[in-house]
Amino acid sequence: MANIKGQIKRNRQNEKRRVRNKAARSEIKTRVRVARQAVDEGAEDAGEKLRLAQKRLAMAGAKGRVHPKQAARRISRLMQRASKGAQA
Repeated sequence: MANIKGQIKRNRQNEKRRVRNKAARSEIKTRVRVARQAVDEGAEDAGEKLRLAQKRLAMAGAKGRVHPKQAARRISRLMQRASKGAQA
């Protein structure tokens, strides 16, 4: 347990950020999984699910929940998968 007031505050802030980041990353995983399934099945609403997944990834990258380059890479791979699914 920290004895210094500043470190106690830092621990409090870190815990808040950890919970917030975990929730955001969990939502991203869910959105990406749903979008992939929709693309693979050729669902009618695949475009909408892709858009939501892309939006969440972009927001997480912009806010530092995940690294911006990781967000861009995952969006790119998702869109490549979607275009392959559309061609097939």
